[in-house]
Amino acid sequence: MAEPSYEELKAKLAQLEKEVEVKKRSGDLIFKVGEKGGVSVYGLGRFPVTLYKEQWSKLLDMADDIRAFIKENEPKLKAKP
Repeated sequence: MAEPSYEELKAKLAQLEKEVEVKKRSGDLIFKVGEKGGVSVYGLGRFPVTLYKEQWSKLLDMADDIRAFIKENEPKLKAKP
């Protein structure tokens, strides 16, 4: 199999960049593994949320508690428009 040409690589990069922009605008969440091994979630706000796998596991294990806390404090909480 031949190596892709510079023009082919450039076209592929442009296509991938376009796909990322579409995902950003669609409100989809994007997950990436960072250089230090953390998992970053893009699309929740202006900046990514990055935690290590143990932190994500701990947070996910607490999902019911987090939902209950939000429900109990609903009148105090604000939502983004």
